[in-house]
Amino acid sequence: MKFTQIPSDTFSHLQLNAGLLLTDFTPATGTLDKADIVGATSGGVKFTAKPSYTDFGDDIDNCPENMAELKRLDSVEVTISGTFVTVSPSSAVSTIGAADIDPKDATHVVPRADLKTTDFKDLWWVGDYSDQNGDTNGGFVAIHMKKTLSTGGFALTSDDKKKGQFDFEYTAHYSMEDPTAIPYELYIKAGTAETSTTTSTGTGA
Repeated sequence: MKFTQIPSDTFSHLQLNAGLLLTDFTPATGTLDKADIVGATSGGVKFTAKPSYTDFGDDIDNCPENMAELKRLDSVEVTISGTFVTVSPSSAVSTIGAADIDPKDATHVVPRADLKTTDFKDLWWVGDYSDQNGDTNGGFVAIHMKKTLSTGGFALTSDDKKKGQFDFEYTAHYSMEDPTAIPYELYIKAGTAETSTTTSTGTGA
């Protein structure tokens, strides 16, 4: 059938597996520090960047709805949500949003009634991409969320004979430093074949 086909390079353009939520990532090298993993997730994550528009032609006579030349982008709401199945003092601070770890007791997490500029932190979601997924040169899709704050709060669901689940939602924020900058960006990098070097030694008489 003429139109019952898929692109020949489909496999090389697939995003695979659940990915990771990270506090830092280096897209130039594709490297990560395992200490930057926020927590283990269950069921993957959902990222959305939903634009909000104003149609300036909606009250103009003889102007049809959604006239391209009169449409303006107001803002983009950038969120990521999912479920952690692990919790630590640092991940609890992250999901609470406005909270601190007690400097006298590293096991004590103290929520705050006020926001600080330091509560807004960048987050990364990074997942495998393409048909080349080796440990060194593997491809990736990376989403960089800027000035991110937990807007879902701290939530725990426990159940008999099951793991505790900690639902999360983070929202990226615009900045007064550049109000026109959308608070996220993407990196989509295909992998390349892994290279291996071997050395051989010989014996001589």
